[in-house]
Amino acid sequence: MNQSTNQPSHEHTIATSENIAQGVDNEVILNNQRVFSGKIAAVLAFACILYTVFHIAVMNFYPLETWVYRLVHVTGGLMLGYMIYSARNFILSANPNQDHTFFAPIPTYLWLILIPAALAIFVALGQIIYAVVSDNLIPMGAPKDKMQYTFGYPIFIGTTLAVICAWLTPAKAREKFSLPDILLTLAALSVGLYIISHAEFLRMRAQVFPHINDMYAAIAGIILILELTRRLAGLALVIIVCVFIAYGFIGPWLPGVLQHQGYPAARFFTFLYTDNGVLGPTTAISSTYIILFITFAAFLQASKVGEYFINFAFAVAGGARGGPAKVAVFSSALMGTINGTSAGNVVSTGSLTIPLMKKVGYKPQTSAAIEAAASSGGQILPPIMGAGAFIMAEITGLAYRDIVFAAIIPALLYFLSIYFMVDKAALKLGMQGLPRSDLPKFALLARQCFLFLPIFILIIALFLGYSVIRAGTLAMVSAAVVSWFTPHKMTTKMILYAFEIAAKMSLQLVAVCAAAGVIVGVIALTGIGTRFSAMLLNLAGNSQLIALFFAMLVAIILGMGMPTTAAYAVAASVIAPGLVQMGIEPLTAHFFIFFFAVMSAITPPVALAAYAGAGIAQTDPMKTSVESFKYGLAAFVIPFMFFYTPGMLMQGSGVENFHAFSSAALGIFMLTSAIQGWFFGRVIPVLRIVLFFAALAMISGGIVSDIIGLATGALLFAIQKRFITPKNVVKGLD
Repeated sequence: MNQSTNQPSHEHTIATSENIAQGVDNEVILNNQRVFSGKIAAVLAFACILYTVFHIAVMNFYPLETWVYRLVHVTGGLMLGYMIYSARNFILSANPNQDHTFFAPIPTYLWLILIPAALAIFVALGQIIYAVVSDNLIPMGAPKDKMQYTFGYPIFIGTTLAVICAWLTPAKAREKFSLPDILLTLAALSVGLYIISHAEFLRMRAQVFPHINDMYAAIAGIILILELTRRLAGLALVIIVCVFIAYGFIGPWLPGVLQHQGYPAARFFTFLYTDNGVLGPTTAISSTYIILFITFAAFLQASKVGEYFINFAFAVAGGARGGPAKVAVFSSALMGTINGTSAGNVVSTGSLTIPLMKKVGYKPQTSAAIEAAASSGGQILPPIMGAGAFIMAEITGLAYRDIVFAAIIPALLYFLSIYFMVDKAALKLGMQGLPRSDLPKFALLARQCFLFLPIFILIIALFLGYSVIRAGTLAMVSAAVVSWFTPHKMTTKMILYAFEIAAKMSLQLVAVCAAAGVIVGVIALTGIGTRFSAMLLNLAGNSQLIALFFAMLVAIILGMGMPTTAAYAVAASVIAPGLVQMGIEPLTAHFFIFFFAVMSAITPPVALAAYAGAGIAQTDPMKTSVESFKYGLAAFVIPFMFFYTPGMLMQGSGVENFHAFSSAALGIFMLTSAIQGWFFGRVIPVLRIVLFFAALAMISGGIVSDIIGLATGALLFAIQKRFITPKNVVKGLD
């Protein structure tokens, strides 16, 4: 484990030419993740399995009431998160055989904080358990001070003190529980029990006259969500959420469009922990589609199908010039569409492809940049789109199939652009691919092409009209079945292991989606989304292009430090209504926002995917982010393309759609040629500028502009191939 960085470790076993991707499916261990052994590991594995199986069972067989299901989802995620992840990166690991205690030692001075925190949390937990068992809850019209001193104050004070204690506790024993984190686990349980047991009352009183305990439970719950988000996704999203919460209180004193009437604290916080906020659309997605497809990805990982995907990519492209970079494009596309985060995809595939790219001659920062750009693009690739398609369907009400169909051309263009960038870099530098003797045999892998069946079954089931949940479940089952025809047969033990790692893989997105729900709740309560849209309309005047430019900036800024799911959900809440009001089609508006939310992962100065790649490549994160921005530059053009050309989103006739794709593909080829300075040979600076504008002409999609772009490209081709020379031109003038 590398303790010098905040990057995850991904241990690889020694690979062979027939299985060059060996180890890529190993579990990723974060720097602040506990690694247990013995009975503790077995108990925690059981808890993780129970968490995943609960979701799969409820989605497929035993539907629960919406609030209860989402609350169990969030509460269980918080409890597992605090047991598994420490507040700080581990600085050393004690010998597991050194003693037989379950808990890491606590410095003496911290007991002054820990004991009051423990007393408060145990009082709150005891009170809510007693209230549930005795059915002595807090109904409508209950006295204001009922359970205030035995639940409200204790849960707030205890949670706050436990968080402070966790921050101050040294992280030294990776294989032991931390007492402050156990208290936070119990605090999460207390909050969950309170809100689940009072859900019936909260639906009626949360927005009007909440009880004081409703507020304290909500505040404690939000503190727990933000602290777990900090541990798993960093500070950026936490700061953004805190800014929105502060806005809820300072709004009455702000000028213009930012001003609102203000809200009592009880109403404000209680509202945030309802289905208008934390339990709203973001958690609806994480508790269904996200956890379903993360479980699907875990089945592929446990059955070593992920290794097969990458071996297949190496067999196809590994021997070509710059081979590992082209493998990164293919493999990251395959894995990224399933994986829920760009940075997570970089870690899983980049730990293999980045060292190999360096081996054939790419600079470390270029290797990391290529992997980051390719991994981010996986989230715009159908059919799963990193869960983005399902979130868009939930928010817009558009059919899932329409969204996936619309994503085909933009996704193809994006990966074409990266492929061209990689190929031209290899041409410029005279790179070779990996020796064929070091690569898997294509003929051998072709006999195992049935391992692609889970993906095909998913696509076919969706287009046959099966629900997303049923299609995802069928794909998951098929991943287990196809493994029986390989050396990595999924036994009961491996299926349980898949459920275990699915829970661990989902925790970041559970926390992030809940945190994003807080922002959505503030937007819904204060109406800032509507007013911001009005301000956008005023600033843009009648120009849809200017409005889209502002939307691009907002989506990128919100996405810095946020996973795509959260960034898109928040940006869509703020920006999309204004774009639609200006006359832009809902599908176009939401795809536009989604694209830039995805690309925020490779946009400086905060580019999470690029930073993850830089950690693996051991290079400068900022230089890597700038280069990844260059490699993904086409993605900053494509959204404007489908705004001007409906055929780009499959919204035209067959001929229009084909024309949109073919002209844009040629434009992308010319654009990458201008960026890399290589068309059909090196291009001098002046001709690069000409080529750049010719590319933009092709990309715009009009007949006249296509003719201009093609003619310019043909002229440059003739010049580079010396069909046209100064001597020929002079002779022609004669």
